[in-house]
Amino acid sequence: MPDTTFYFDLGSPYAYLTAERIGNFLPEPIVWQPISLGAIFKSNGRSSWALAGQDTRQAGMAEVGRRAREYGLQPIHWPDPWPTNYLYAMRAVTYAFQAGCGREFATEAFRQAFAHGDDLAIPENVLDVAERSGLDPGVTDDATRDPAIKLALRTTTEAAAARGVFGVPTVAIGDELFWGDDRLEDAAAAMR
Repeated sequence: MPDTTFYFDLGSPYAYLTAERIGNFLPEPIVWQPISLGAIFKSNGRSSWALAGQDTRQAGMAEVGRRAREYGLQPIHWPDPWPTNYLYAMRAVTYAFQAGCGREFATEAFRQAFAHGDDLAIPENVLDVAERSGLDPGVTDDATRDPAIKLALRTTTEAAAARGVFGVPTVAIGDELFWGDDRLEDAAAAMR
């Protein structure tokens, strides 16, 4: 069976939609890989649809809400502001994976952001997620400044970009990449 990797950034509502559903489509083991979407955008000259103007932003937010309803998920509650700087949260989730509870942290953080509307750019919100995930908030906070954690996030982001990942969510099945929460069915078909 080919390796399966789910590339995500906690600031992406489409990655949230994927995180909530990926287990319904793909068998374990699935590697959840945090990457910095901002760094990916910087490397490929792209930007978020949420920054492309008010009409594009509103249409995108409505689409996320529609998909959440269609998938049977909780209604979307948008953090205010959104999007913002998620680097602190991405370093914290990188640490959480190294500490053995990354998936729990990521799932809880996605829900905190998009089901409850809490801004993950606020360290206290991230540290609440850490505590609920079984991590010591003080140790987690320290880890976000640890050069090894910073390097780990940078290295995995660069490796994802080199692999061809240009946005999130992306699911890799072996060498094949599937970008978007609406590609889970295609990824599942590739497994067969």
